[in-house]
Amino acid sequence: MARSRRKHHRAGRLSTVHPDAAGLDVGSRFHVVAVPSDRDPEPVRTYLSFTNDLHRMAEWLGEVGITTVAMESTGIYWIPVFEILEARGFEVLLVNARDSKNVPGRKTDVNDAQWLQQLHQFGLLRGSFRPPRDLAALRTYLRQRERLLEYAASHIQHLQKALMQMNLQLHHVVSDITGVTGMKIIREIVAGVRDPEELAKYRDVRCKASPETIRGSLNGNYRPEHVFSLTQALELYDFYQTQVLACDQRIEAVLNQLREGVAPPSTALPSTRHKKRQSNALHFDVRAALHALLGIDLTEIHGIGPYVALKLVGECGTDLSRWPTAKHFTSWLCLAPGNKISGGKVLSSRTRRSRSRAAALLRLAAVTVGKTDTALGAFYRRLGARIGKSKAVTATARKIAVLFYNALRYGMKYADPGACYYEERYRQRVLSGLRRRAASLGFVLQEVADGVS
Repeated sequence: MARSRRKHHRAGRLSTVHPDAAGLDVGSRFHVVAVPSDRDPEPVRTYLSFTNDLHRMAEWLGEVGITTVAMESTGIYWIPVFEILEARGFEVLLVNARDSKNVPGRKTDVNDAQWLQQLHQFGLLRGSFRPPRDLAALRTYLRQRERLLEYAASHIQHLQKALMQMNLQLHHVVSDITGVTGMKIIREIVAGVRDPEELAKYRDVRCKASPETIRGSLNGNYRPEHVFSLTQALELYDFYQTQVLACDQRIEAVLNQLREGVAPPSTALPSTRHKKRQSNALHFDVRAALHALLGIDLTEIHGIGPYVALKLVGECGTDLSRWPTAKHFTSWLCLAPGNKISGGKVLSSRTRRSRSRAAALLRLAAVTVGKTDTALGAFYRRLGARIGKSKAVTATARKIAVLFYNALRYGMKYADPGACYYEERYRQRVLSGLRRRAASLGFVLQEVADGVS
Protein backbone atom coordinates (compact mmCIF):
# COMPACT_ATOMS: atom_id res chain seq x y z
CA MET A 1 0.00 0.00 0.00
CA ALA A 2 2.79 2.38 0.93
CA ARG A 3 4.66 1.45 -2.26
CA SER A 4 1.64 2.28 -4.45
CA ARG A 5 1.25 5.64 -2.70
CA ARG A 6 4.92 6.36 -3.34
CA LYS A 7 4.51 5.54 -7.05
CA HIS A 8 1.46 7.79 -7.29
CA HIS A 9 3.35 10.61 -5.58
CA ARG A 10 6.26 10.29 -8.03
CA ALA A 11 3.89 10.28 -11.01
CA GLY A 12 2.25 13.50 -9.78
CA ARG A 13 5.51 15.44 -9.56
CA LEU A 14 6.18 18.25 -11.99
CA SER A 15 8.99 17.67 -14.44
CA THR A 16 11.86 20.12 -14.58
CA VAL A 17 11.86 22.13 -17.80
CA HIS A 18 14.56 24.70 -17.03
CA PRO A 19 17.11 23.17 -14.63
CA ASP A 20 19.39 26.25 -14.90
CA ALA A 21 16.70 28.77 -13.90
CA ALA A 22 16.87 31.62 -11.42
CA GLY A 23 14.20 33.90 -9.96
CA LEU A 24 14.71 37.61 -9.41
CA ASP A 25 12.56 39.86 -7.22
CA VAL A 26 13.07 43.42 -8.47
CA GLY A 27 12.98 46.40 -6.13
CA SER A 28 13.84 50.08 -6.26
CA ARG A 29 16.86 49.89 -3.91
CA PHE A 30 17.89 46.24 -4.00
CA HIS A 31 17.14 43.01 -5.84
CA VAL A 32 16.81 39.49 -4.41
CA VAL A 33 17.90 36.61 -6.64
CA ALA A 34 17.34 32.89 -5.98
CA VAL A 35 18.99 29.90 -7.67
CA PRO A 36 18.46 26.13 -7.13
CA SER A 37 19.58 25.08 -3.66
CA ASP A 38 22.18 22.62 -4.99
CA ARG A 39 24.09 25.29 -6.92
CA ASP A 40 25.50 27.34 -4.06
CA PRO A 41 25.68 27.15 -0.23
CA GLU A 42 23.93 30.53 -0.25
CA PRO A 43 21.24 30.09 -2.95
CA VAL A 44 19.44 33.38 -2.19
CA ARG A 45 21.41 36.61 -2.34
CA THR A 46 20.60 40.32 -2.20
CA TYR A 47 22.28 42.91 -4.41
CA LEU A 48 21.94 46.67 -4.41
CA SER A 49 20.53 48.34 -7.49
CA PHE A 50 23.85 50.05 -8.34
CA THR A 51 25.32 49.16 -11.72
CA ASN A 52 28.46 47.53 -10.25
CA ASP A 53 26.29 45.34 -8.02
CA LEU A 54 24.18 44.29 -11.01
CA HIS A 55 27.34 43.21 -12.84
CA ARG A 56 28.47 41.26 -9.76
CA MET A 57 25.07 39.57 -9.67
CA ALA A 58 25.42 38.59 -13.34
CA GLU A 59 28.90 37.19 -12.68
CA TRP A 60 27.61 35.08 -9.77
CA LEU A 61 24.74 33.73 -11.87
CA GLY A 62 27.21 32.72 -14.54
CA GLU A 63 29.49 31.03 -11.99
CA VAL A 64 26.68 28.82 -10.64
CA GLY A 65 25.60 27.79 -14.16
CA ILE A 66 22.41 29.81 -14.58
CA THR A 67 21.25 30.36 -18.17
CA THR A 68 17.74 31.79 -17.78
CA VAL A 69 16.26 34.29 -15.30
CA ALA A 70 12.62 35.17 -14.56
CA MET A 71 11.64 38.53 -13.10
CA GLU A 72 8.47 40.54 -12.60
CA SER A 73 7.90 43.79 -14.47
CA THR A 74 8.02 46.06 -11.42
CA GLY A 75 7.58 49.68 -12.48
CA ILE A 76 10.61 50.73 -14.51
CA TYR A 77 13.11 49.21 -12.05
CA TRP A 78 13.39 46.05 -14.14
CA ILE A 79 14.78 47.85 -17.22
CA PRO A 80 18.49 48.19 -16.19
CA VAL A 81 18.50 44.67 -14.71
CA PHE A 82 16.95 43.22 -17.87
CA GLU A 83 19.35 45.03 -20.19
CA ILE A 84 22.48 44.08 -18.23
CA LEU A 85 21.51 40.42 -17.93
CA GLU A 86 20.50 40.26 -21.59
CA ALA A 87 23.82 41.80 -22.62
CA ARG A 88 25.60 39.12 -20.55
CA GLY A 89 23.91 36.38 -22.61
CA PHE A 90 21.20 35.26 -20.20
CA GLU A 91 17.71 34.41 -21.39
CA VAL A 92 15.54 36.82 -19.42
CA LEU A 93 11.80 36.33 -18.98
CA LEU A 94 9.80 39.40 -18.09
CA VAL A 95 6.77 37.98 -16.27
CA ASN A 96 3.36 39.52 -15.68
CA ALA A 97 2.73 39.73 -11.93
CA ARG A 98 -0.76 38.31 -12.50
CA ASP A 99 0.78 35.00 -13.64
CA SER A 100 3.18 34.63 -10.71
CA LYS A 101 1.21 35.40 -7.57
CA ASN A 102 2.63 33.76 -4.47
CA VAL A 103 0.74 31.79 -1.84
CA PRO A 104 -1.26 34.22 0.37
CA GLY A 105 0.36 35.01 3.68
CA ARG A 106 3.92 34.34 2.49
CA LYS A 107 4.87 37.65 0.99
CA THR A 108 8.55 38.51 1.43
CA ASP A 109 11.23 39.41 -1.08
CA VAL A 110 13.07 36.12 -0.45
CA ASN A 111 9.90 34.05 -0.86
CA ASP A 112 8.99 35.91 -4.05
CA ALA A 113 12.40 35.22 -5.59
CA GLN A 114 12.26 31.54 -4.63
CA TRP A 115 8.68 31.22 -5.91
CA LEU A 116 9.66 32.73 -9.27
CA GLN A 117 12.62 30.35 -9.47
CA GLN A 118 10.43 27.31 -8.81
CA LEU A 119 7.74 28.35 -11.28
CA HIS A 120 10.33 29.04 -13.97
CA GLN A 121 12.16 25.78 -13.23
CA PHE A 122 8.98 23.81 -13.93
CA GLY A 123 8.11 25.84 -17.05
CA LEU A 124 5.03 27.49 -15.56
CA LEU A 125 5.88 31.07 -16.56
CA ARG A 126 5.41 32.91 -19.84
CA GLY A 127 7.61 35.81 -20.80
CA SER A 128 6.04 39.09 -21.88
CA PHE A 129 6.73 40.36 -25.38
CA ARG A 130 9.78 42.59 -25.75
CA PRO A 131 11.03 43.49 -29.22
CA PRO A 132 14.68 43.25 -30.29
CA ARG A 133 17.11 46.00 -29.39
CA ASP A 134 16.66 48.15 -32.52
CA LEU A 135 12.87 47.97 -32.35
CA ALA A 136 12.99 48.62 -28.61
CA ALA A 137 14.94 51.81 -29.37
CA LEU A 138 12.33 52.80 -31.98
CA ARG A 139 9.57 52.23 -29.44
CA THR A 140 11.38 54.33 -26.84
CA TYR A 141 11.78 57.25 -29.26
CA LEU A 142 8.11 57.04 -30.28
CA ARG A 143 6.93 57.03 -26.67
CA GLN A 144 9.20 59.95 -25.87
CA ARG A 145 7.71 61.82 -28.84
CA GLU A 146 4.21 61.21 -27.51
CA ARG A 147 5.19 62.63 -24.13
CA LEU A 148 6.67 65.73 -25.77
CA LEU A 149 3.47 66.26 -27.74
CA GLU A 150 1.48 66.03 -24.51
CA TYR A 151 3.72 68.64 -22.90
CA ALA A 152 3.36 70.89 -25.94
CA ALA A 153 -0.44 70.50 -25.82
CA SER A 154 -0.50 71.79 -22.24
CA HIS A 155 1.28 74.96 -23.37
CA ILE A 156 -1.30 75.43 -26.14
CA GLN A 157 -3.84 75.66 -23.32
CA HIS A 158 -1.60 78.22 -21.62
CA LEU A 159 -1.59 80.25 -24.84
CA GLN A 160 -5.38 80.18 -24.95
CA LYS A 161 -5.60 81.17 -21.28
CA ALA A 162 -3.30 84.17 -21.80
CA LEU A 163 -5.28 85.26 -24.85
CA MET A 164 -8.52 84.99 -22.91
CA GLN A 165 -7.11 87.04 -20.03
CA MET A 166 -6.38 89.80 -22.55
CA ASN A 167 -9.88 89.29 -24.04
CA LEU A 168 -8.40 88.32 -27.39
CA GLN A 169 -10.92 85.93 -28.94
CA LEU A 170 -8.52 84.57 -31.55
CA HIS A 171 -8.94 80.95 -30.44
CA HIS A 172 -12.69 81.30 -31.03
CA VAL A 173 -12.49 82.56 -34.60
CA VAL A 174 -9.74 80.26 -35.94
CA SER A 175 -10.02 76.49 -35.72
CA ASP A 176 -6.46 76.03 -34.42
CA ILE A 177 -4.27 78.73 -32.92
CA THR A 178 -1.18 76.65 -33.74
CA GLY A 179 -2.02 76.90 -37.44
CA VAL A 180 -0.51 79.38 -39.87
CA THR A 181 -2.82 82.29 -39.04
CA GLY A 182 -2.82 81.79 -35.28
CA MET A 183 0.95 81.43 -34.85
CA LYS A 184 1.74 84.44 -37.06
CA ILE A 185 -0.59 86.67 -35.06
CA ILE A 186 0.61 85.39 -31.67
CA ARG A 187 4.26 85.93 -32.63
CA GLU A 188 3.49 89.50 -33.70
CA ILE A 189 1.69 90.17 -30.40
CA VAL A 190 4.74 88.89 -28.51
CA ALA A 191 6.93 91.08 -30.73
CA GLY A 192 4.95 94.16 -29.61
CA VAL A 193 2.31 94.71 -32.29
CA ARG A 194 -1.04 95.82 -30.80
CA ASP A 195 -2.98 97.33 -33.72
CA PRO A 196 -5.85 94.95 -34.73
CA GLU A 197 -5.72 96.24 -38.31
CA GLU A 198 -2.03 95.36 -38.54
CA LEU A 199 -2.46 91.97 -36.86
CA ALA A 200 -5.35 91.00 -39.17
CA LYS A 201 -3.03 91.31 -42.18
CA TYR A 202 -1.37 88.06 -41.10
CA ARG A 203 -4.54 86.11 -41.85
CA ASP A 204 -3.85 83.18 -44.20
CA VAL A 205 -5.92 83.11 -47.39
CA ARG A 206 -7.18 79.63 -46.43
CA CYS A 207 -8.62 80.86 -43.14
CA LYS A 208 -12.43 80.65 -43.10
CA ALA A 209 -12.89 83.60 -40.76
CA SER A 210 -13.19 86.94 -42.53
CA PRO A 211 -10.64 89.74 -41.98
CA GLU A 212 -13.33 91.79 -40.20
CA THR A 213 -14.01 88.95 -37.74
CA ILE A 214 -10.32 88.47 -37.00
CA ARG A 215 -9.84 92.22 -36.63
CA GLY A 216 -12.69 92.42 -34.13
CA SER A 217 -11.32 89.50 -32.07
CA LEU A 218 -7.91 91.18 -31.69
CA ASN A 219 -9.08 94.32 -29.91
CA GLY A 220 -8.03 93.42 -26.36
CA ASN A 221 -6.60 94.54 -23.05
CA TYR A 222 -2.84 94.08 -23.37
CA ARG A 223 -1.70 94.09 -19.75
CA PRO A 224 2.06 93.43 -19.30
CA GLU A 225 1.63 90.40 -17.01
CA HIS A 226 -0.68 88.66 -19.49
CA VAL A 227 1.66 89.37 -22.39
CA PHE A 228 4.49 87.93 -20.30
CA SER A 229 2.48 84.72 -19.74
CA LEU A 230 1.77 84.52 -23.46
CA THR A 231 5.46 85.00 -24.26
CA GLN A 232 6.60 82.22 -21.93
CA ALA A 233 3.90 79.82 -23.17
CA LEU A 234 4.99 80.46 -26.76
CA GLU A 235 8.66 79.91 -25.92
CA LEU A 236 7.88 76.65 -24.14
CA TYR A 237 5.71 75.47 -27.04
CA ASP A 238 8.50 76.25 -29.51
CA PHE A 239 11.01 74.44 -27.30
CA TYR A 240 8.96 71.25 -27.25
CA GLN A 241 8.45 71.45 -31.00
CA THR A 242 12.24 71.57 -31.35
CA GLN A 243 12.55 68.49 -29.17
CA VAL A 244 9.90 66.71 -31.26
CA LEU A 245 11.96 67.45 -34.37
CA ALA A 246 15.03 65.94 -32.68
CA CYS A 247 12.97 62.81 -31.90
CA ASP A 248 11.90 62.62 -35.55
CA GLN A 249 15.53 62.65 -36.63
CA ARG A 250 16.35 59.78 -34.26
CA ILE A 251 13.31 57.79 -35.46
CA GLU A 252 14.34 58.27 -39.08
CA ALA A 253 17.88 57.12 -38.26
CA VAL A 254 16.57 53.96 -36.54
CA LEU A 255 14.34 53.17 -39.53
CA ASN A 256 17.30 53.57 -41.88
CA GLN A 257 19.32 51.24 -39.65
CA LEU A 258 16.52 48.65 -39.68
CA ARG A 259 16.39 48.79 -43.48
CA GLU A 260 20.04 47.74 -43.80
CA GLY A 261 20.21 44.27 -45.27
CA VAL A 262 16.50 44.23 -46.16
CA ALA A 263 15.70 43.54 -49.80
CA PRO A 264 13.89 46.42 -51.54
CA PRO A 265 10.13 45.93 -52.00
CA SER A 266 9.05 44.17 -55.20
CA THR A 267 6.08 46.50 -55.75
CA ALA A 268 5.92 50.25 -55.98
CA LEU A 269 4.36 52.33 -53.23
CA PRO A 270 0.63 52.79 -53.99
CA SER A 271 -0.80 56.27 -54.25
CA THR A 272 -1.99 57.75 -51.00
CA ARG A 273 -5.69 58.09 -50.23
CA HIS A 274 -5.35 61.30 -48.22
CA LYS A 275 -2.96 64.02 -49.38
CA LYS A 276 -3.67 66.31 -46.43
CA ARG A 277 -0.88 66.30 -43.86
CA GLN A 278 -2.00 64.97 -40.50
CA SER A 279 -1.54 67.01 -37.36
CA ASN A 280 1.52 66.04 -35.32
CA ALA A 281 2.87 64.06 -38.29
CA LEU A 282 6.57 63.29 -38.40
CA HIS A 283 8.90 65.51 -40.42
CA PHE A 284 9.80 62.83 -42.98
CA ASP A 285 7.92 60.44 -45.26
CA VAL A 286 6.92 57.72 -42.79
CA ARG A 287 4.82 55.85 -45.32
CA ALA A 288 7.71 55.43 -47.76
CA ALA A 289 10.11 54.43 -44.98
CA LEU A 290 7.74 51.73 -43.70
CA HIS A 291 7.11 50.46 -47.22
CA ALA A 292 10.85 50.11 -47.79
CA LEU A 293 11.25 48.27 -44.48
CA LEU A 294 8.21 45.97 -44.60
CA GLY A 295 7.60 45.60 -48.34
CA ILE A 296 3.89 46.35 -47.85
CA ASP A 297 1.77 49.44 -47.33
CA LEU A 298 -0.06 49.16 -44.02
CA THR A 299 -2.02 52.35 -44.72
CA GLU A 300 -4.15 50.45 -47.24
CA ILE A 301 -6.06 49.19 -44.19
CA HIS A 302 -8.71 51.76 -43.40
CA GLY A 303 -8.20 53.45 -40.05
CA ILE A 304 -4.41 53.01 -40.08
CA GLY A 305 -2.52 56.09 -41.14
CA PRO A 306 1.27 56.42 -41.50
CA TYR A 307 1.84 57.58 -37.92
CA VAL A 308 -0.46 54.91 -36.43
CA ALA A 309 1.23 52.25 -38.58
CA LEU A 310 4.66 53.34 -37.33
CA LYS A 311 3.53 53.23 -33.69
CA LEU A 312 1.98 49.78 -34.18
CA VAL A 313 5.25 48.51 -35.66
CA GLY A 314 7.11 50.05 -32.72
CA GLU A 315 4.83 48.30 -30.20
CA CYS A 316 4.46 44.91 -31.95
CA GLY A 317 7.64 44.62 -34.02
CA THR A 318 8.08 43.58 -37.63
CA ASP A 319 8.05 39.81 -37.06
CA LEU A 320 4.67 38.59 -35.79
CA SER A 321 5.59 34.89 -35.93
CA ARG A 322 5.83 35.01 -32.13
CA TRP A 323 2.02 34.72 -32.23
CA PRO A 324 1.10 31.50 -34.11
CA THR A 325 -2.27 32.80 -35.32
CA ALA A 326 -4.27 35.98 -35.47
CA LYS A 327 -6.33 34.69 -32.54
CA HIS A 328 -3.23 34.54 -30.37
CA PHE A 329 -2.35 38.08 -31.46
CA THR A 330 -5.79 39.53 -30.63
CA SER A 331 -5.79 37.67 -27.32
CA TRP A 332 -2.43 39.24 -26.45
CA LEU A 333 -3.95 42.64 -27.26
CA CYS A 334 -6.91 41.83 -24.95
CA LEU A 335 -9.30 42.45 -27.84
CA ALA A 336 -10.65 38.87 -27.93
CA PRO A 337 -13.58 37.79 -25.72
CA GLY A 338 -12.64 36.22 -22.41
CA ASN A 339 -13.51 32.65 -21.48
CA LYS A 340 -14.82 32.30 -17.93
CA ILE A 341 -16.88 29.10 -17.61
CA SER A 342 -17.86 27.20 -14.48
CA GLY A 343 -20.26 24.28 -14.20
CA GLY A 344 -20.85 24.37 -17.93
CA LYS A 345 -22.19 27.92 -17.68
CA VAL A 346 -20.56 30.95 -19.28
CA LEU A 347 -20.02 33.37 -16.40
CA SER A 348 -18.39 36.11 -18.43
CA SER A 349 -16.95 36.74 -21.86
CA ARG A 350 -15.73 40.28 -21.28
CA THR A 351 -12.38 41.29 -22.66
CA ARG A 352 -9.62 41.70 -20.10
CA ARG A 353 -8.50 45.14 -19.04
CA SER A 354 -5.29 46.16 -20.69
CA ARG A 355 -2.86 49.06 -20.75
CA SER A 356 -1.47 47.99 -24.10
CA ARG A 357 -0.61 50.99 -26.26
CA ALA A 358 -1.14 48.90 -29.38
CA ALA A 359 -4.70 48.05 -28.31
CA ALA A 360 -5.38 51.73 -27.58
CA LEU A 361 -4.14 52.67 -31.07
CA LEU A 362 -6.39 50.05 -32.65
CA ARG A 363 -9.40 51.33 -30.69
CA LEU A 364 -8.72 54.86 -31.93
CA ALA A 365 -8.47 53.49 -35.48
CA ALA A 366 -11.84 51.78 -34.97
CA VAL A 367 -13.48 55.04 -33.94
CA THR A 368 -11.99 56.76 -36.98
CA VAL A 369 -13.03 54.07 -39.43
CA GLY A 370 -16.56 54.09 -38.01
CA LYS A 371 -17.12 57.45 -39.71
CA THR A 372 -16.11 56.24 -43.18
CA ASP A 373 -18.16 54.73 -45.99
CA THR A 374 -16.27 51.42 -45.91
CA ALA A 375 -17.03 47.81 -45.00
CA LEU A 376 -15.33 48.29 -41.62
CA GLY A 377 -17.35 51.46 -41.08
CA ALA A 378 -20.60 49.65 -41.88
CA PHE A 379 -19.61 46.84 -39.51
CA TYR A 380 -18.95 49.36 -36.72
CA ARG A 381 -22.24 51.19 -37.24
CA ARG A 382 -24.30 47.99 -37.33
CA LEU A 383 -22.75 46.68 -34.12
CA GLY A 384 -22.99 50.09 -32.49
CA ALA A 385 -26.75 50.17 -33.08
CA ARG A 386 -27.20 46.62 -31.78
CA ILE A 387 -24.82 46.22 -28.80
CA GLY A 388 -23.55 49.74 -28.09
CA LYS A 389 -20.61 51.91 -29.12
CA SER A 390 -18.15 50.55 -26.57
CA LYS A 391 -18.44 46.94 -27.67
CA ALA A 392 -18.53 47.98 -31.32
CA VAL A 393 -15.17 49.76 -30.87
CA THR A 394 -13.62 46.61 -29.39
CA ALA A 395 -15.01 44.36 -32.13
CA THR A 396 -13.89 46.69 -34.92
CA ALA A 397 -10.46 47.09 -33.31
CA ARG A 398 -10.14 43.31 -33.31
CA LYS A 399 -10.98 43.17 -37.04
CA ILE A 400 -8.34 45.82 -37.78
CA ALA A 401 -5.83 43.87 -35.63
CA VAL A 402 -6.48 40.72 -37.69
CA LEU A 403 -5.95 42.66 -40.92
CA PHE A 404 -2.73 44.16 -39.52
CA TYR A 405 -1.49 40.70 -38.48
CA ASN A 406 -2.24 39.10 -41.86
CA ALA A 407 -0.70 42.00 -43.77
CA LEU A 408 2.51 42.10 -41.74
CA ARG A 409 3.05 38.35 -41.41
CA TYR A 410 1.73 37.00 -44.71
CA GLY A 411 1.89 40.08 -46.95
CA MET A 412 -1.86 40.14 -47.47
CA LYS A 413 -3.12 43.11 -49.48
CA TYR A 414 -6.33 44.62 -48.21
CA ALA A 415 -8.99 45.68 -50.70
CA ASP A 416 -12.06 47.33 -49.22
CA PRO A 417 -15.29 45.90 -50.73
CA GLY A 418 -17.28 48.95 -49.66
CA ALA A 419 -20.15 49.59 -47.27
CA CYS A 420 -22.81 48.56 -49.85
CA TYR A 421 -21.19 45.15 -50.33
CA TYR A 422 -21.11 44.58 -46.58
CA GLU A 423 -24.74 45.65 -46.13
CA GLU A 424 -25.86 43.34 -48.97
CA ARG A 425 -24.03 40.37 -47.44
CA TYR A 426 -25.62 41.13 -44.08
CA ARG A 427 -29.04 41.30 -45.74
CA GLN A 428 -28.51 37.92 -47.39
CA ARG A 429 -27.50 36.39 -44.05
CA VAL A 430 -30.67 37.71 -42.43
CA LEU A 431 -32.82 36.39 -45.29
CA SER A 432 -31.20 32.96 -45.09
CA GLY A 433 -31.93 32.81 -41.38
CA LEU A 434 -35.54 33.82 -41.95
CA ARG A 435 -35.97 31.16 -44.64
CA ARG A 436 -34.61 28.45 -42.37
CA ARG A 437 -36.87 29.52 -39.52
CA ALA A 438 -39.94 29.66 -41.80
CA ALA A 439 -39.14 26.18 -43.16
CA SER A 440 -38.86 24.80 -39.63
CA LEU A 441 -42.41 26.09 -38.98
CA GLY A 442 -43.79 24.69 -42.22
CA PHE A 443 -43.89 27.94 -44.18
CA VAL A 444 -42.14 29.17 -47.32
CA LEU A 445 -40.67 32.67 -47.50
CA GLN A 446 -41.24 34.33 -50.86
CA GLU A 447 -39.99 37.58 -52.33
CA VAL A 448 -42.44 40.06 -53.85
CA ALA A 449 -41.90 43.16 -55.92
CA ASP A 450 -42.36 45.66 -53.06
CA GLY A 451 -40.33 43.76 -50.48
CA VAL A 452 -40.13 40.49 -48.62
CA SER A 453 -43.16 38.71 -47.16
